[in-house]
Amino acid sequence: MDFRYAIFDLDGTLLDSMPVWDHLGERYLLRRDRTPRPDLREQIAAMDMRESADYLISTYALPVTPETLMREMNDMTLEAYRDCVQPKPGVPAYLAALRARGIRMSVATATDRPLVETALRRLGLLDCFDGIFTCTEVGKSKRHPDIYFAAMDAMGGTVDETMVFEDALHAIETAKAAGFAVTAVPDVSAAKDEAAIRALADVWLGNFNHALKNMKSV
Repeated sequence: MDFRYAIFDLDGTLLDSMPVWDHLGERYLLRRDRTPRPDLREQIAAMDMRESADYLISTYALPVTPETLMREMNDMTLEAYRDCVQPKPGVPAYLAALRARGIRMSVATATDRPLVETALRRLGLLDCFDGIFTCTEVGKSKRHPDIYFAAMDAMGGTVDETMVFEDALHAIETAKAAGFAVTAVPDVSAAKDEAAIRALADVWLGNFNHALKNMKSV
């Protein structure tokens, strides 16, 4: 499928970083002497950082402001983004191939900017992107299409010319409802939704190495 602009999710799409987030809420609550509910991960899965902070504070009666909670959770994850998190196999070469074809690219993510920039800079990928757009800065989660439109508008694209790359079902549903074509990137964290994702997405990536081979054969 041809496109001139690409919007990439970060965690679970470009980076193999979902394990960093899988138990973050539980670990934070335990540090605050609270007992996490069994359904915590499912409750906050589709939330951005601010929504998660508000939910944790109200549900667990935490004596902190949302800003403090977000800062503390970011501090808990910063080390992993600074030192450990890696791109998914084939990502650097795939991004380089898109740049060589003149495709303009941006990142749209629920992760806050300092973590995003820290990881992408360490991995040598930051310069691949025209811009980084976060749900915190846009002010809405990926249950709303605002972040995709912000990234698209900044690149000068249109919906018909833009491909969104996502791994999570709720984000794919949002992008599709807004009229974007979507390439689904499989991730273990979204395995339970694979059938629904495959049915909804325009392209099932498989993996970036495979996608790169297909690109070169065209």
